Amino acid sequence: MNVDAIDFLPPQGGVTLPQGLAPAALGANAPSSGDAVSRFGAWFSEQLAAVNGQLQHADAGLQNLALGDAQSLHQVMINLEEAKLSFQLLVQVRNHALEAYQEILRMQI
Repeated sequence: MNVDAIDFLPPQGGVTLPQGLAPAALGANAPSSGDAVSRFGAWFSEQLAAVNGQLQHADAGLQNLALGDAQSLHQVMINLEEAKLSFQLLVQVRNHALEAYQEILRMQI
């Protein structure tokens, strides 16, 4: 299953751009390229930590289900699917960033 990072917007507290990278903030006072890179790196690290937390939460729910301690099979499955989709979105963002970097490297000056 392919998830397009452009078309997929997770509900409730999904991926949000940091204040400095919001489209309204990039008007006349656009940050320098080094500043934008460090902000993107910080944003990506935050998203990676959030996805890691979702994966750990889903794994704990799965372990509880295996031990017979889970309250709801449905909630465990929903948590697993949310973690899977979040991870796929993060991978697609990484892939698009790598493709953009490779395209820049191929440009002739």
